[in-house]
Amino acid sequence: MVPIWLQAGFWGFVAGAALLLGAAIGYLAHVPRRVIAAVMAFGSGVLISALAFELMDEAYRRGGFDSTAIGFLAGAVVYTAANVALSHRGARHRKRSGERQPSESKEPGSGLAIAMGALLDGIPESVVIGLSMLKGGAVSLVAVAAIFLSNIPEGLSSAAGMKNAGRTPAYIFSVWGAIAVASGVAAIIGYTLFQQFSPEVIAATTAIAAGAILSMLVDTMIPEAFEEAHDLAGLITVAGFLAAFALSKLGG
Repeated sequence: MVPIWLQAGFWGFVAGAALLLGAAIGYLAHVPRRVIAAVMAFGSGVLISALAFELMDEAYRRGGFDSTAIGFLAGAVVYTAANVALSHRGARHRKRSGERQPSESKEPGSGLAIAMGALLDGIPESVVIGLSMLKGGAVSLVAVAAIFLSNIPEGLSSAAGMKNAGRTPAYIFSVWGAIAVASGVAAIIGYTLFQQFSPEVIAATTAIAAGAILSMLVDTMIPEAFEEAHDLAGLITVAGFLAAFALSKLGG
């Protein structure tokens, strides 16, 4: 019997590995920016649905409105503060597929900031996978699927932008490979660290992740999607939302 904490790490790694898959597509294939934006919009819709029906609803059931609301706002505040700090160091356009990402020669230290920003974007999602296993030891396959589907366009768009900025393949794939591993570790932490905590604390932590994810969507993914997809961005986002919503109902 595989220990539950190891299962959590496995599922966290699987979801994080989608970033590496997307990065490989973005670096090795010439994907039109409009297609990248469309996939990004779809991934945004998937994540919005997942955080609404999997995270916030679960947090509310576990800990009630107070814990959920406090955690949700706290997650948004913490993510926004960290994102602002990293943006001022060159990570503002880390999800952009075009020419906006700075090169290391133009902005020294931006490579590290981009890597830290990518880690900041991925950790809340992975912690959620571990938290989902606290109720009976079974992972939320809907959450894993939603995070996996949304991570592919994240890695794709960001890797295309890194390539345009002149960053080496070693840098690009080491960043996303390290984040995939970190995703597995974060899922393990999400399961092992919170086993002994009260439902209110678990609810608040789940809501913190939801707040961070929603802030990340609005700050990084949706701007990239709208910039290229324009009027179709909303429709494609709705399609992603509906796909994840259907998945959650079928999984339920």
